[in-house]
Amino acid sequence: MTSRSHPAHDDGDAEHHHAGQRPVSAETDDHTHGAPQPHEHRGGVMGWFTSLFRPHSHDAADSVDAALEASADGIRALKISLVVLLITAAAQAAVVAFTGSVALLADTIHNFSDALTAVPLWIAFVLGRRPPSRRYTYGYGRVEDLAGVFIVAMIALSAAVAGYESIRRLFDPQPITNVGVVIAAGLIGAAGNELVALYRIRVGRNIGSAALVADGLHARTDGFTSLAVVLGAIGVLAGFPLADPIVGIGITVAILFVLRGAARDIYRRLMDAVDPDLVDSAEASIRSTPGVLDVENLRLRWIGHRIRAESGIVVDAGLGIIDAHAIAVLAHHRLLHDVPKLADATVHVSPSSEDGLDHHAPLAHHQPHASGCDTKR
Repeated sequence: MTSRSHPAHDDGDAEHHHAGQRPVSAETDDHTHGAPQPHEHRGGVMGWFTSLFRPHSHDAADSVDAALEASADGIRALKISLVVLLITAAAQAAVVAFTGSVALLADTIHNFSDALTAVPLWIAFVLGRRPPSRRYTYGYGRVEDLAGVFIVAMIALSAAVAGYESIRRLFDPQPITNVGVVIAAGLIGAAGNELVALYRIRVGRNIGSAALVADGLHARTDGFTSLAVVLGAIGVLAGFPLADPIVGIGITVAILFVLRGAARDIYRRLMDAVDPDLVDSAEASIRSTPGVLDVENLRLRWIGHRIRAESGIVVDAGLGIIDAHAIAVLAHHRLLHDVPKLADATVHVSPSSEDGLDHHAPLAHHQPHASGCDTKR
């Protein structure tokens, strides 16, 4: 016996009435899906600086948006940021053409690659809006994670190109002209990238898109490397011409740090990793449901920027089918309230085994390994 969610979960009524099911009363669920939960923020200068490179995640507290609305927000963010980054990169490229700054060249290449990463993400968000089919029964949300793989590849490529050009110019220095223009271009690049970073990270975090957040963090690092270009140009003005390629190498190192973080996040999504605190929250939500005696085999996974959940619950063996199913629906309903970005859930009901009878014994030889969540993080 399972309880499955409906594709469109309407939050406008005080109650949910499912065909053939008992209505779930608002007395036990107060319709605040994904209501904020208290958590701590690291304070001080170090907390602020760390948040620039590792934006704080509210995965356990963000409000729940409809899947289509979330995708539309992601597409809008990509359109706007794509235009801003292309304008910024084009302006920098024009400056590179007549100044010869290798640091600015490295930064420009990175900015162009960052702009291009919006294209596969855009496609992914559009495809993700398609309904499930007989072949893709979970829908097309996973294509968003595949777009994240492309983003990681682009970051790696930009690191390789920037590193090669910087090392080449280190051994074969080239004069830089119009240093003042280079400084101005670097400041423009920093401003443009930070605006894009703020927008992408905010939207990506709100809709639960790891790929969009990673892309925003990528843009933020571009902003810092643009400031590094400014420092290199100032070094040239101070009579240290090698400052330009040295800063270019520094940019390459910064890109590698971004590559490491982005690759880790996308890898975790592809491996169906979730925040253990989110699992704890889901388990607590189910256990608090009246009539639930135990929770079995709880699983959560991201599919794009939405979450799917599966869980078994144990109820009193003396209950009838209708009563047991009503408990499953209530547990399911609570999950929709308490788990942000939850798009669907399956709740399986098992009778209690107070008499020692194992109701799952026929399946034992098909499950050689324990399938429930452990405490490892």
